[in-house]
Amino acid sequence: MRSVLPVLAVIAAIIALWYAGALALNAKWAREQAARSGTELSLTALVVETMNQERALLPAPHQVLAELWDSTVNKRVTSKRSLVFHGWITLQATLWGFALGVVVGVGLAIAIVYSKVMDMSVMPWAIISQTIPIVAIAPMIIVVMSLIGIEERLVPKAVISAYLCFFPILVGMVKGLRAPESAQLDLMRTYNASALQSFFKLRLPASLPYLFASAKVGIAAALVGTIVGELPTGALRGLGARILVGDQFGPPIRIWSALLAASILAAALVATVGLIQRITLKRMGMAQ
Repeated sequence: MRSVLPVLAVIAAIIALWYAGALALNAKWAREQAARSGTELSLTALVVETMNQERALLPAPHQVLAELWDSTVNKRVTSKRSLVFHGWITLQATLWGFALGVVVGVGLAIAIVYSKVMDMSVMPWAIISQTIPIVAIAPMIIVVMSLIGIEERLVPKAVISAYLCFFPILVGMVKGLRAPESAQLDLMRTYNASALQSFFKLRLPASLPYLFASAKVGIAAALVGTIVGELPTGALRGLGARILVGDQFGPPIRIWSALLAASILAAALVATVGLIQRITLKRMGMAQ
């Protein structure tokens, strides 16, 4: 219970600030409408007007939740107006991208730890790669994939997703594989353990807490990469497409509901990784 209270306190503070922002940003339009009709709004009427505008600058939390409910519960999951449908499309690309990012990140981390040349050559380039804005590189990836004949839209989104998530995996895994102390490595040599045995018996178990910690960051980044990858493609499916359509054609509240759905999906993914972490480390005797 004590661990839940701080989270609830933060959520309550965010909602309070959100309502205050909605009141401040939407008040001007409400006053202008009242002035045109020759009436004067009381404070209570002003609050009511700012909290229920159809095309508000900043929709109130209850409006976003109502739109989210309508787009999930009140729509068939196969409907293109359902956020469940669009969320599933985004989730598929996110999981594929995350899996690819983990494979690339872990593979490069092993190479960096065991090879001085890889450490001096690959690591700087991995760091430099993260300075390139994803909104700039995403269209390039899509164009290149199209030129080489890959028309399936899942693949470019997965590659963009992997591009964002591999770096935290790489950094965390390198840190984890280097976590064992020199005395522990010397002990493995005393037992005449091979490099492969030292890896599986010492380095890999020691790296798991670091890997899971970086995986939580990585899977959230993978979701961001997928959504960004959906924007320049003109995609008609996915949360990114839903945000784009809401921005260009629909009411602004659709953007907010899609963003909230993406946040819920990100929280669920991070929580899933955390659950796998607890189960894995508990079975290994590394956590209670």
